[in-house]
Amino acid sequence: MKSLRQCGFSLLELLVTLFVVVLVTSLVTLNVGSGDRDVLARASIEGLAKSANYALDEAQFSGMNYGLLLQMEDEAGQWRYHYDWLERTPTGWQAPTAGKDVFSPGDLPSGIELELELDGVVQERETLVITTQNPQPQIILYASGETLPGALDMRASDNGELLWRIEWNLLGDFRALQGGEPTEEGFQ
Repeated sequence: MKSLRQCGFSLLELLVTLFVVVLVTSLVTLNVGSGDRDVLARASIEGLAKSANYALDEAQFSGMNYGLLLQMEDEAGQWRYHYDWLERTPTGWQAPTAGKDVFSPGDLPSGIELELELDGVVQERETLVITTQNPQPQIILYASGETLPGALDMRASDNGELLWRIEWNLLGDFRALQGGEPTEEGFQ
């Protein structure tokens, strides 16, 4: 009599296979996850530049001044950057009444350092730590269609590499530049 041998996998073989699959999945996730900061940085900067261009158009159309308030907050021992759009009213700076989708507050990804330059002068990092009840925006877009020329550099906090730069001129032409250079898409 011949005995029939059962074909199949042992529990040990299944566990080893499962371990290999989990290991490969973890490595792929790690590699994909390291690019998150770059993707988030690009989305934040391009969105911010587009919002600034819209804000300047809205300022000219409505006759109201708009401002961008950049602020740095300590969140669990790590500095994180936020921004808010404000409009100038007779009672002071407040959240815009029009364009709430475009003017919504935003966060920049962690692991980022900002450097703000206005009219050729680099602003002290402490100017981004807001301590007053009604802070003034650092970047103002005037109803006349003008703004103080400047640039906003976004650098990696671990190595200081320039990731993105938004620059603008007196007429408020905002441009997002990857690594400080124009992108192939020619975004403006």
